[in-house]
Amino acid sequence: MNILSIQSHVAYGHVGNAAAVFPLQRLGVEVWPIHTVQFSNHTGYGSWKGRVFDGHTVDELLEGLQEREVLGRCDGVLSGYMGSPDLGYAILSAVEQTKKANPKALYCCDPVIGDVGRGIFVRPGIPEFMNEHALKVADIITPNHFELEYLWGQEALHVKALKEAIKAVQAKGPRIVLVTSVHLDETPHDALDLVAGADGEFWRVRTPKLNVALNGAGDIISALFFVHYLRTRCVKTALGEAAASVYGLLKKTELEGSREILLVAAQEEIIAPSWRFEVEAL
Repeated sequence: MNILSIQSHVAYGHVGNAAAVFPLQRLGVEVWPIHTVQFSNHTGYGSWKGRVFDGHTVDELLEGLQEREVLGRCDGVLSGYMGSPDLGYAILSAVEQTKKANPKALYCCDPVIGDVGRGIFVRPGIPEFMNEHALKVADIITPNHFELEYLWGQEALHVKALKEAIKAVQAKGPRIVLVTSVHLDETPHDALDLVAGADGEFWRVRTPKLNVALNGAGDIISALFFVHYLRTRCVKTALGEAAASVYGLLKKTELEGSREILLVAAQEEIIAPSWRFEVEAL
């Protein structure tokens, strides 16, 4: 399996491609990473060095891949933090070219916009781009709870509202929606939910809430869910596998008190998770 991953990248730590590429490789997937930014570290530290690339950079690298005549062997495109709207258009162009070369390829978009407690943290124009353009092209999207509410335009505080939000977003384009970091009024205070919806069915995994605040977990779960779905074509299976691996990675990171996800040290959790959770119909 071959995945084109167009995301941010950091030299230190694990977010964007620095979070997504290794887990996919550990699962035996060939990853072709294209970086939308190159930073010294993730922005959660408050200071960083590096730069945001422009859309031309993505176009140029895609041209090189086309010259190698490999896009026909690409099974999917994965995108995350974009940095600027022109990068977004370049990513959608890459998706179009990939699907032209391989009509069976799928596009998974992590619509990075913001989060609870932080609000919208991306540059102006990005949220609108996600809502008005990316959703129309994506086959799968993986918003967090905050981002789903933004894309829907309303709060989703109960299961019924969450399902309505997912269906409303699906009506804009993507067939499959994975919602991360879900905490509804009925969610226990010591738990978090992952909810996936596709073809009128909804699935939930509930895991214990960990005492960590880490960047990059969403990037990892998007990548794992995408690849497990590509392999099995089963949303329920993909949800369970991704949830188990990410929980294991975060749990071991919590036990060590690390600020960065222990992606390498805890890599066995990617292929043989220590904890499993029930995937229930919602």
